[in-house]
Amino acid sequence: MGGVANPVILTIDDDPAVSRAVARDMRRRYGDRYRVVRAGSGPSALETLRELKLRGEQVAVLVADYRMPEMTGIEFLEEAMDLFPAARRVLLTAYADTEAAIDAINLVDLDHYLLKPWHPPEEKLYPVVDTLLDAWATTPEAAAAELRVVGHRWSAPSFAIRDFLARNLVPYRWLLADDSEGGRLLKAADATVDDVPVVIAPDGTHLARPTEAELAALVGLRVAPTEEFYDLVVVGGGPAGLGAAVYGASEGLRTVLVERRATGGQAGQSSRIENYLGFPEGVSGAQLTDRARRQALKFGAELLTTREVTGLTEAGSARLLTFGDGSTIAAHAVVLATGVSYRVLDAPGLAELTGRGVFYGSAATEAPSCVDQEVYIVGGANSAGQAAVHFSRYAKRVHLLIRGADLTASMSRYLIDQLDRIDRVVVHPHTVVAAGAGTEHLERLTLADTRSGETREVDASWLFIFIGAQPRTDWLDGVLVRDERGFVVTGPDLVAGGRRPPGWSLTRDPYHLETSMPGVFAAGDVRAESVKRVASAVGEGAMAVSLVHRYLESR
Repeated sequence: MGGVANPVILTIDDDPAVSRAVARDMRRRYGDRYRVVRAGSGPSALETLRELKLRGEQVAVLVADYRMPEMTGIEFLEEAMDLFPAARRVLLTAYADTEAAIDAINLVDLDHYLLKPWHPPEEKLYPVVDTLLDAWATTPEAAAAELRVVGHRWSAPSFAIRDFLARNLVPYRWLLADDSEGGRLLKAADATVDDVPVVIAPDGTHLARPTEAELAALVGLRVAPTEEFYDLVVVGGGPAGLGAAVYGASEGLRTVLVERRATGGQAGQSSRIENYLGFPEGVSGAQLTDRARRQALKFGAELLTTREVTGLTEAGSARLLTFGDGSTIAAHAVVLATGVSYRVLDAPGLAELTGRGVFYGSAATEAPSCVDQEVYIVGGANSAGQAAVHFSRYAKRVHLLIRGADLTASMSRYLIDQLDRIDRVVVHPHTVVAAGAGTEHLERLTLADTRSGETREVDASWLFIFIGAQPRTDWLDGVLVRDERGFVVTGPDLVAGGRRPPGWSLTRDPYHLETSMPGVFAAGDVRAESVKRVASAVGEGAMAVSLVHRYLESR
């Protein structure tokens, strides 16, 4: 191991006999690769975790008994998440406590619960722990526990690196170039402040101003396909794309998902999704994305990052996709799930300040920097409301700027009620951003009243924009039928007056989610007339796979 301590499996139980038994079974199976540590209570286990954190060690799995004095297993796991968020969490429980264990799945993002007794371990313990260890080993934290990024505070390239890492759930340590430790790292990397951002891997490998593809390769994200031909290519890694990848791979299709930037899409940036089925306490976009990604990998799907698809053509019975670098990949069928992007706010001064105080989307990496400051958010849909709730935990005040008279036309009722209860959030109706100004970063905003035209200037360092949605379909111009806004038209909407779309080569009408090119389907926000919700996107991804099977069987 080159002097590096093995990752830790930590077991916590106040019953000494049970504690010894679970530790014994763990060491018998995993002792050659993992260090099994046991604790007799929640507080002592937390103290152990703090020591491990200070020493830079890794924790792979936490196994905590539910019923313990001083601190229950659920309470322990909830606090342990702050120290080792990537560690897989298991609750050890008696049959009578299974309801509490099920509740813990949402409360502490529990990965599994085990009933006592777990014998024989070969049937009831090891298969569960094997799966969790495999999932932990594939997370970026397991491969890069101490990735460091050195950059400038108000730097668009530095923000882009941090945002990419955050969206891909890669943990890192952020250091300012003008701080002493940041300066020492730059010197060790033979770099200067002019070379930042500099990214340094745990093994000492370092990159100055890396591209997203270089950064992805450095942190262990897959960037190249292993094959030239697949049963199914999914383009886009949001909820619809991840849903298609999970169902495609689980049903035996050789599946590859191609994502331009990071899995999760806009939903992956949400601080908390509270109306998703099965999560009564809500779930963060990052948690939902992580679970879906792990699920897709478990079933054998390949996930490619930083690969932009720029072309789609028919090649006999195959569908050929072209990447930005000119390379290609082919498949029997394609699911387009490229989602939408936020529209650019066209106001003087904002373009040059993007990444330096002006951000599109929630930019969750910036929230801790907004402590006791004024934050401005543009937009009246759910994404803007979720961001307002999230930033209200840090900011002195959050100003939500909307064009309309109120939020009822564009935001879910539960979010409106939630915002009404937060004193720090102020909604400004009939208000738009007319201009922005600043030198090294955003310093001032000019706000305009849409009714009177009157303007006022406010001091502001933080502006987050959530306006409208435009599909990423320019590369499909002339290839697929799109509506006037660029959304992909599918199914019955392609048949006008009994006539199928131009170039349609089959004797049947297009299937429900099928585009004007047979064998190519669209799911989620990119599809015309789709419901813009996470649950419906996941459903369409699953439905697209069932239609792919029907298409393949009918050829």
